[in-house]
Amino acid sequence: MAERLTEAAIGEGLAGLSGWKAEGTAAISKTFRLKDHVAAVGLVMQVAVAAEVMNHHPEVAWVYNRVTFRLSTHDAGGVTALDLQLARKIEELAGGAG
Repeated sequence: MAERLTEAAIGEGLAGLSGWKAEGTAAISKTFRLKDHVAAVGLVMQVAVAAEVMNHHPEVAWVYNRVTFRLSTHDAGGVTALDLQLARKIEELAGGAG
């Protein structure tokens, strides 16, 4: 099982991830604003595939062109290195949208 990170470790991990916010040690999240509805669907689908490969699935809220990803490792009861890894992958897939 992945180890839950401290607030300090989460802060360090988010330092290179623009716009991501920590909810204490419980979760990290970011809302992306995309060009339109189709672009938002595309990002959700790309993240779904990447998450399946990692076997680590985000919470997703999607309204028209806005998509919010909330990441937490439920087995560990909060944020782990897996969440930071998935956040970096989401950033890569979003290609600067945000």
